[in-house]
Amino acid sequence: MEEIQSLIAELLSGDDERAQAAVKKIAGCGPDAIPPLKVLMESPDADTRWWATWALSQVDDPEVPCMLRPMLRDPEMSVRECAALALRENACEKAVPELVDAMNSPDAFLSHIAAIALAALGERATPSLIKVVEEGPHHAQLNALRALATIGDPQSIPALMKVLENDSVLMEYWANEGLDKIGVGMQFFQT
Repeated sequence: MEEIQSLIAELLSGDDERAQAAVKKIAGCGPDAIPPLKVLMESPDADTRWWATWALSQVDDPEVPCMLRPMLRDPEMSVRECAALALRENACEKAVPELVDAMNSPDAFLSHIAAIALAALGERATPSLIKVVEEGPHHAQLNALRALATIGDPQSIPALMKVLENDSVLMEYWANEGLDKIGVGMQFFQT
């Protein structure tokens, strides 16, 4: 525990290189590092919450991905972005509602990485991504289409086909990419 406390001090040193080195060592401590990191994730200081979120995401424990969920609702944008980035590598199906909210955010980076995190869930995220395509703001629709194209789930065919009627070249592009990945592409238009 003493080692973890000294690593936490390095994590919060204010020096990004030292903090990143501490993250790697904290991850090596495994589940023992989780309790102090969870405490730091509740700090009033946004930088502390950011580093705690990132460090937690590097700990190899099956419970970690779902522990990142609350950070997607953090008041600080950079912490939300960090959590979405972490969930890209640590998929958590329970985080789908928070990731969809993040994808609908006006922040372009957050929206993009939330979509990537949803794509990492594969077919489990398809229904939520389809809903964003149908109801979300334009930038979120584009990110959802990109994610659906990455996943290539046949469930998305009707939504992708409907997008082809849209006037947006980018939306049409990603719909075609998704249809091609699924293996239908232009087959719908052959006579």
